[in-house]
Amino acid sequence: MITLKKVKVCFLLIFVFVNIVCIAPCYSLSSREDLFKNALDLSSVGKFNLALQEWNRYLDSYPDDAAALSNRGNVRLISGDVEGSIDDQNKSISLNPNEIDPYINRGIAEEALGLWPQAKKDYMFVISKDSKNFSALYNLANVEGSSSQWEKARDLFLKASLYNPGFAMARSSMALADYQLGNIDKSEKELKKLIRRYPTFADARAALTALNWSKNESGKAESNWIAVTELDPRYSDEEWLIKVRRWPPKPTKDLMKFIDLK
Repeated sequence: MITLKKVKVCFLLIFVFVNIVCIAPCYSLSSREDLFKNALDLSSVGKFNLALQEWNRYLDSYPDDAAALSNRGNVRLISGDVEGSIDDQNKSISLNPNEIDPYINRGIAEEALGLWPQAKKDYMFVISKDSKNFSALYNLANVEGSSSQWEKARDLFLKASLYNPGFAMARSSMALADYQLGNIDKSEKELKKLIRRYPTFADARAALTALNWSKNESGKAESNWIAVTELDPRYSDEEWLIKVRRWPPKPTKDLMKFIDLK
């Protein structure tokens, strides 16, 4: 019997984490293993159109493979088929209800539709099974923020960063939540630490631009903004900041005021 090793690939999708986790069954035929691996490899390198074709081909022959369904659901989400993604995750969960990653992936798809209660329920289920699951903690924090619960969001971002110390986006999101809550000194301190460690991290520099401007430190704001425009021009788009990156309203408003003056 040939068994695929457990493989985990994380996609940063709309600044939430999609986990592709293959808890693959034992395969008696190498051709089945090859089909699965090929679809997974295409997913891992971002060739999503080809990956979707390969997952479809695989699932035509093996429709009850829970891992393959969840993986295809992730690719369908990235490709814009949100309802199809949820359908695949539902099928995966019904086949293997004890595997937690499809719940995370379904929650992300539910977020894309603005279904905050459903997404929250899925993330809470994962956390009840694995209290240190940083992906679920981070995604739940985004849901709380989208519901204007910034105190809760801040605490969840902190937990996500503690359980994954290299998770820079969680730390930046925590600093932004502090900014929203009026904890300006805490926010500034964290953003500066992030920039010292990750000089090309656009999110922290954009947040510090807004914070500097709010403190009438226009020179510092200009300096950070020059770096942001070279690193990631999306930060000048208010709709992207709110709907995709999911910034809180106060730092978003401050950054837009800074940009409008330029």
